[in-house]
Amino acid sequence: MASALWHASGSSFAASHAPVFLLLLLLLQPRATTECDQRFISIPDGPQNGTFHAPNLINPEGESRQCVYTFLAGPHQRVELVFSTFGLRGSPPDGAAVGELPACVHEYMDVYTEIRTDNTSKLIETPFGGRYCGPIPPRKRVSLYQGIALSFYTDKNVTLPTLFDGRYAFINASEYEIGTPAPSLPCSFTVNADVKRTGNILSPTYPGTYPKDLVCSYQFIGQPRQRVRLEFRDFDLFFGGPHCPFDYVKVYDGINNTSAVIGTYCGQQRNLVLYSSESSLFVLFVTLQRTANTQNRGFRGIFEFSESFVKLDFITNYGGEHIRGTECDQKILSKKESVGNVVSPNFPYPYIPKVVCRYFIYGMQDSQHLERVRLEFSVFVIPKGEAKGESSCTDGYLKLYLKGQEASDSYDKFDYELCGKDSNPEHVVSDGPRLVMVFSSGEQQGRGFKAKYTFETEYRIPGTAAPDGSCTFTYRSVSRKRGEFNSPRYPSNYPSDTNCTYLFLATPNEQVTLVFDHFKVRTKNYNVSGHYGAEYCQDDWVEIYNMYRDDTEKLIGRYCGMTAPGPVESTLGALGVKVILHTDSDLVYSGFKARYTFENAKSIFGDCGSNISSLHYGLITSPNFPNKYEAPPKNVASKTCNWFINVRPNHQILLNFELFSVEGEQSARGCPAAVLRMWMSPHSTPLELCGVKEPEEKWSHLSDDHNMRLSFLSADKAVGQQGFQAVWTEVTQDSECKGGFLCERSGYCIDASLKCNNINNCGPEDNSDEEHCAAPADLAPALAGHTAVLPLSLCFVFVTI
Repeated sequence: MASALWHASGSSFAASHAPVFLLLLLLLQPRATTECDQRFISIPDGPQNGTFHAPNLINPEGESRQCVYTFLAGPHQRVELVFSTFGLRGSPPDGAAVGELPACVHEYMDVYTEIRTDNTSKLIETPFGGRYCGPIPPRKRVSLYQGIALSFYTDKNVTLPTLFDGRYAFINASEYEIGTPAPSLPCSFTVNADVKRTGNILSPTYPGTYPKDLVCSYQFIGQPRQRVRLEFRDFDLFFGGPHCPFDYVKVYDGINNTSAVIGTYCGQQRNLVLYSSESSLFVLFVTLQRTANTQNRGFRGIFEFSESFVKLDFITNYGGEHIRGTECDQKILSKKESVGNVVSPNFPYPYIPKVVCRYFIYGMQDSQHLERVRLEFSVFVIPKGEAKGESSCTDGYLKLYLKGQEASDSYDKFDYELCGKDSNPEHVVSDGPRLVMVFSSGEQQGRGFKAKYTFETEYRIPGTAAPDGSCTFTYRSVSRKRGEFNSPRYPSNYPSDTNCTYLFLATPNEQVTLVFDHFKVRTKNYNVSGHYGAEYCQDDWVEIYNMYRDDTEKLIGRYCGMTAPGPVESTLGALGVKVILHTDSDLVYSGFKARYTFENAKSIFGDCGSNISSLHYGLITSPNFPNKYEAPPKNVASKTCNWFINVRPNHQILLNFELFSVEGEQSARGCPAAVLRMWMSPHSTPLELCGVKEPEEKWSHLSDDHNMRLSFLSADKAVGQQGFQAVWTEVTQDSECKGGFLCERSGYCIDASLKCNNINNCGPEDNSDEEHCAAPADLAPALAGHTAVLPLSLCFVFVTI
């Protein structure tokens, strides 16, 4: 009997000090104290319950004393034991965690709940149920077989009966016999529906603390067309983490543990109700052998075999997937823009009363795909109960959830509650990739419903979407004067292999302005002058067009990389602006975000600018030059200056920038706040300029014919810089240059009147027109804001802004 005292399991001191512990075992054998042992045995017609308490011991020498309390039930009985008070003088095992060592050494109680015989001298061979001391008593115990033993140890001088006491009872063991027991296994049963259609299922020592190192199985075998329902009404297992690596209940959707798993459960569970898909179910209860002193009570529930549970063909016949473990829940996953139908249980026949089924209809959502769900009802017959309170659907109903409320279990926040004949909408569209339906049949029967679901590509683009589901969005001035638009799914990456079109339609007396606030479109080509144009943007790109009322279009530019388009303003009289996003099958980026504004049309010259003709050269500057240009007035989208330069036929226009400083930087971030566009001919695609020209850099541009257009736009987010100053000159490339002046290095032929006018009209690297001048006239004052007309053919113009 003394050996029971030194059982190592459960003692943190013994586990961590094994050599010392064995030495103590040899030297400090407790004194035989059979006079304090007590036995409580169930006999026919004898008491079936009673109390127990601590022994009354006088121990002046402080010797080791041990008392064993044995509780033995009769056939078909178990022992149930509960402590009423408990105050053993010692630090409990959990005290070791905070340095209170040794733990449970001088006074403690060992518990054994798996006693097979009344021979308590062999407790060392019996599975150990835990060691306890301190003020916290062991929780309720129920024997696994017919016996429980308590081994009380003390070396204190005085022990009084008030140290601990409790109650015991010999209880009927029949409720632990779930079905036909498996041979030689204490807690494995087979339950056949033809023997027992309903009953209880409980862990082998419920509600007492369950033993360690246990494997129990419960096999439920039903009749054809039956299903099994399992409801856990109390569930308390040790929780070792969400994957239940220690103690667990695992439920299989079939006859044994090779069947598909419904779920693995541990910790505390509430409202855990499970259904088999067919006629059998297998439950496995496993506890691990460990030293941790856990005291969980296990589980208790009920089972039922029935033919009246919902038949699942209303799911499988329509391509859905039954969610294992539920009575009639299903999930439908998109196969990329797929289409199908969902129906109520038993459709087209009346549905079963008092049934709740959930439908999880999930579109695709990954780095390349994002879908939404469109639902259209073709049949809807759910009787409407009597109105009570705020809800009009007091009996059966169909609730729709369009915003993913099920992810947070917010089933009280539905978007639609449908019942009756006239409540169903023509169609609904989910806000995101998920649509959930909850059908409750109520008390009354009805035909139910049938609905068509369609998975549509979700672009997450504000605007009026095309009815065919393509990535085409329209923005009409008559609907909204200003707003935002973006690439698909911004700020997430846009999908590959996609073409999106954005149409901005103005009224005849309006213009539309676009301003880009974010831009990142994939390109493989990186050049120092910016990422725009078909030469560089061959992977993913954005194109912007002016649209005209004669169904023609003119390209403003193609953009990619980090080069954001400059502010865009539709041409006066144009129908509007078109934006196209093209992506290939390769990698993707975050795309763009932009704003649009419809405003009253400006003059052809915009807010400033002019028409320039019949002149040989001139000077063009940004607004307020040499001071900073400014952003447009508040609530105005942009400020625009348009210059139209026309020279004689068979001539060209040479434009030379003397100074250029406009916010932005083409190769790094483009020109999103301000931009100067130059059209080298009426039908060409404009060149965009922003950034800073260094003094040593030479910026000059030659028109394709005798026309050039310049357009300077600053957006509402512009902060302003010095702007620009440029000299334009009428030139030809005629090497004979009859009647004119032939520039020595550039080879241009300019008007003879421009010789020695104090302006380099030959180009940035050719000042031959200002060389060998006998008495150069100081004409600079004439360029400071005046138009000077000189005798004969010497004539120039200064264009003020």
